[in-house]
Amino acid sequence: MAARLATVDGVVGVLLGGSRARGEERPDSDWDLGVYYRGAPHLPTLRSMARGLSDSPTEVAGPGGWGPWVDGGAWLTVGDHHVDWILRDVDRVRRVWTQCREGEFEVGIQPGHPLGFWSPSYAGELALGRVLADPTRELTHFQREVAGYPEPLRRSLVASAWEAEFIVANAAKPALCGDVLAVTLAVSRAIGILVQALYAWHRRWCLNEKGSLAVAETLPGTPPGFGPRARTLLGAPGTTPDAMSATVEAAAALVADIRAALALPTASSGPPHSD
Repeated sequence: MAARLATVDGVVGVLLGGSRARGEERPDSDWDLGVYYRGAPHLPTLRSMARGLSDSPTEVAGPGGWGPWVDGGAWLTVGDHHVDWILRDVDRVRRVWTQCREGEFEVGIQPGHPLGFWSPSYAGELALGRVLADPTRELTHFQREVAGYPEPLRRSLVASAWEAEFIVANAAKPALCGDVLAVTLAVSRAIGILVQALYAWHRRWCLNEKGSLAVAETLPGTPPGFGPRARTLLGAPGTTPDAMSATVEAAAALVADIRAALALPTASSGPPHSD
């Protein structure tokens, strides 16, 4: 399938991503194929190919069809296998890689990514993936470039953990009002930010929130109990003001422990708290 995709006009190459590329798949894991293109892939050809390969009706979304960061693609059923085509604009990936080397990153809104899409994921996908089809060897050469984790990006992602402290502090007033949505979202995002910081500290690419907490708690230097404490907070934020206030206090303590482990200053110099 990868070889056929690589013949489509506009397609540069195809990369196997996800758990199957890392050797961490379960029997029911999807096959994630990153379809890297330049300009625009020829959608009529992709749609014709999808109809011929999939055992069920399949739509192919063009660039922008699935949101601003996950360009588009298709979900195919081939026998007992689920195969995802995920479009990636290779020139945009390169621009993001340049930003990563300069210590810059973005967190964008993207359907299917509850904690947002962290732009370094583009480089991480390439670094952790397996090139399947690469007629001009552009992907192979690009993959070699991203093999090393940029120190400026590491410093920026670790330092960004100040936001976790800021978010949790801002959740104190909603907790007193019994605002379970505000508290739950704040705690979830704070823990997600801490996970990103822990990955970066160890120069590991964090592609999305799936399975990331389980990995983060095993990394050397992660404070003991981080995983169980995080799961307790995420699993039972409470429904009363007293319970939610206790959750916020426990979240603040967890944030402080992680920031201390990463030798980070307090967030007192961050933006002022808002109501």
